[in-house]
Amino acid sequence: MELSGIESKVALVTGAAQGIGAAVARTLASAGAHVAAADRNAEGLATVVAKLEAEGLPARGHPVDVRDSEEVEALVRCVEDEQGPIGILVNAAGVLRTGRVVELPDRHWSEVFSVNAGGVFNVCRAVARRMIPRRRGAIVTVASNSAGVPRMEMAAYAASKAASAQFTRCLGLELAAYGIRCNIVSPGSTDTPMLRSMLGEQADPAVAIDGTPAAYRVGIPLRKLAQPGDVAEAVAFLVSDQAGHVTMHDLYVDGGAALHV
Repeated sequence: MELSGIESKVALVTGAAQGIGAAVARTLASAGAHVAAADRNAEGLATVVAKLEAEGLPARGHPVDVRDSEEVEALVRCVEDEQGPIGILVNAAGVLRTGRVVELPDRHWSEVFSVNAGGVFNVCRAVARRMIPRRRGAIVTVASNSAGVPRMEMAAYAASKAASAQFTRCLGLELAAYGIRCNIVSPGSTDTPMLRSMLGEQADPAVAIDGTPAAYRVGIPLRKLAQPGDVAEAVAFLVSDQAGHVTMHDLYVDGGAALHV
């Protein structure tokens, strides 16, 4: 199925310097969107944008810290001034800190929530304020299947993703009257730098695929890790015209690992 409704729209993608965010930027640019790629990792962001530009894909890089609402407001103003009205927003910026709750430092809890939940709030608020008068737009938040399935040593991450998912649903309810759709994509184990940092560079992907009974974690029924492109394709569908009557939906892209909770 060829997706429509993406071409020529300005798409702001946060967390675009690597992993799922970079894949989303590439997928939307390949579909004809004018991508505004944003990340606080300026070096990684420049690399991603240079690769897209080398392939003739329309993209600009915008360094930003989504935790800072003033930076976010300046970013959104800059994107709209330079590239045009934002028609698509994808919240893919995220950080992971693991550890048992009783041992988790304050700074890890605060950092995870400030990016994964606070960042989503900051960017959505700034963009939604501009989408409302235009009465159109599509927003997707990349959450996690851990938002709906408890995970050992992932309380901060899971809770922050649950917060961002519920926030996006509430936002979708508030914006529905203006024709603006808000949806969620919840990946499971995906072959990204974040997953590799959690498992360790020498870790066998089979650990994620087979599951860890001692940690009460089931494996992946489809017997493979997701690739960032798998998640990006789900995002592209939700921002396309083909999903024109879909809002407040949470699409799990985890190979069945959540067992359809």
